[in-house]
Amino acid sequence: MTNISEGSAMDNLEAIFSPKSVAVIGASTTPGKVGHDIFANILKGGFAGVLYPVNPSAKSILCVRAYPSLNEIPDEVDLAIIILPPAVAIKAAHEAIEKKVKGLVIVSAGFREVGGKGLEIENEIVSVCRKEGIRIIGPNCLGVINPNPLVRLNASFSVRMPKFGNISFISQSGALCTAVLDFAADMDFGFSKFISIGNKADVDELDLLKYLHKDLDTEVIMIYLEELRRGPEFIEDVKKITLGNIKPTPIIAIKSGRTGAGALAAASHTGALAGTEAVYDAIFQQSGIIRVDSIHELFDFASAFASRNENEQGKLRRKVPAGNRVAIVTNAGGPGIVATDMTVSSGLKLAEFSEETIEVLASHLPATANIHNPVDVVGDAAQDRYENALSAVTRDEGVDGALVILTPQSMTNALGTAEAIARIARRSNKPILCCFMGIFDVSAGVKYLQEHGIPVFKFPENAAKALGALYKYSTMMNRQELAPYTLQHDKKRAEEIIARCIDEGKYKLGELESGELLECYGFKTLTSGLAKTKDEAAQISDSLTFPVAMKIVSPDILHKTDAGGVVLEINSKNDVLKTFDEIMNKALEFDGKAEIKGILIQQMAKKGAEVILGMNRYPVFGPLLMVGLGGIFVELFQDVVFALAPVERNEARRTIRQIKGFKLFKGFRGRPVCDLEALNKLLVSLSAMSINHEEIMEMDINPILLHEEGLGATVADCRIILRKENAEK
Repeated sequence: MTNISEGSAMDNLEAIFSPKSVAVIGASTTPGKVGHDIFANILKGGFAGVLYPVNPSAKSILCVRAYPSLNEIPDEVDLAIIILPPAVAIKAAHEAIEKKVKGLVIVSAGFREVGGKGLEIENEIVSVCRKEGIRIIGPNCLGVINPNPLVRLNASFSVRMPKFGNISFISQSGALCTAVLDFAADMDFGFSKFISIGNKADVDELDLLKYLHKDLDTEVIMIYLEELRRGPEFIEDVKKITLGNIKPTPIIAIKSGRTGAGALAAASHTGALAGTEAVYDAIFQQSGIIRVDSIHELFDFASAFASRNENEQGKLRRKVPAGNRVAIVTNAGGPGIVATDMTVSSGLKLAEFSEETIEVLASHLPATANIHNPVDVVGDAAQDRYENALSAVTRDEGVDGALVILTPQSMTNALGTAEAIARIARRSNKPILCCFMGIFDVSAGVKYLQEHGIPVFKFPENAAKALGALYKYSTMMNRQELAPYTLQHDKKRAEEIIARCIDEGKYKLGELESGELLECYGFKTLTSGLAKTKDEAAQISDSLTFPVAMKIVSPDILHKTDAGGVVLEINSKNDVLKTFDEIMNKALEFDGKAEIKGILIQQMAKKGAEVILGMNRYPVFGPLLMVGLGGIFVELFQDVVFALAPVERNEARRTIRQIKGFKLFKGFRGRPVCDLEALNKLLVSLSAMSINHEEIMEMDINPILLHEEGLGATVADCRIILRKENAEK
């Protein structure tokens, strides 16, 4: 049941999931019709409250008295299930308002998803119900289920009431729901709430996540998503659910459309690399959601997070690894190797045993056994070998978690081994995950482990991935939080520059204007000048110290290097004049119709690691920031990561550390250690710039030269695109 501490909106969600009375509007006497089957499912599921069928043509349905209309029911109704076509559903919604019903579940289809009149009716239903504080799930959904013995509500298409457990499931796909319920029954998998949200006309996934966070029955949430309609608000609210101090609740999500999402048709590097999936990856990462790639992983991870086993005092507890050091105990070499590979791929590593642990293992295992990690207790291992080996490795201070693999041999006692594992789990604070390979020969052991709250999987790679997910969540829960930066930004000056550019019809800003804007937010740029003629090039070179760089400036040539439009390390005025002609000729060869603004002559920067920073503004979600390895390697390696603004100090640090080549900044193979603090501040400043100036649609700062520690960073090239309000000039 749910402990409610918020207002009426949350109370009315409670009326949907734990109603005392339910009316089914559109209940039918005809088996096979939705109105009949949903009513039958509620009735046969043993609903603990009062059930009213509403049908103007029936006296009773399944021996329960029927009522011609909702208003003719003599008692209060908490929840109304509407199973009527849109044109009639609107009338039922008005009756629900008159009856002071607290919640609606609209199962019927034909609303927003078909457009036209259906969309109009959906909007009208939502409008009138919101005025009265009535919450709606659906329409176009498969319903809701609450298996709690005190409620037992199965207002859904499923004929089976699932087992009561501590996991809630939310799905945008109705068809997936029935398949998941069937799959869960085979796995002996229990749910606390099961919700099909359909069109999300009113209640959406964020409403439900906030509700389930307060639900005492729910300890883990699984969610299938197709799209989100809320951006930064979603991140901030969900972060409190997953990582907050009050009842932190893991959320495991699968998001469809990963491969179908294309990149935005954008001009910059950032736009080309940042498709909608990058947005969702950023949302999940920043909000503390664990993302999975398959339905099977969704179940595997949820099973690991939901498992609770007793300690020696008889208290149930969830165990997560304090570190990433894993011990593997197996009776088969092959599966042990598979587990090892997936352990490393999942962000974990094999633990190195202490000498004491190795001695204990040697004293209990045969000479043919491997007493190092992964521990091979040999194929003929009885339960005592497993117990001794697992006891030894879990006592080792250098081990944070254990993975136990059992393959059924003729001498294997799966049940006895499971009992031994459970005994050790009771006295250990470390997570123990099991893989009992097979089905029939290990079934008794698997059942025993499940009954005692120990996660068990069919294959070693699944167990290793699940342990990796537990570790990832543990690191998120315990991550370091530093005080936010206090940075000085000249917002007013930036507004003036943007206004001037728009007045002049400039929307694709070159390096000079872009550099001006960036300087307002603490970015260091290079001394430079724009030469339209060779004479101007000579004058500018006289004002600079050699060596210099020269770059083509054209709104039609986005990637200068591809056009031969960048030359570095020019050491004399004569070379400047010669290079001027060469760049001009190459640019026109590359694009004969390109508008050439001139050639930028720029002071060469000190050496540094090349980094890219970028931003692309998305509808709904707002500015998506990007950081990664820069220069010409952006498209080649695409080693970039994303975060949705706003980004403060701690989020910036975490984002930058996700770059695969992050070691390059930390003194890799004798390279100088880079000024990461400067990069952190620049990412925070980029976020502030994106939030403060909605006219900026894209930013591409590539490369930024990240100098040695303490020396900051310098922008070597940049471009900014403003929102185009008029035709481009």
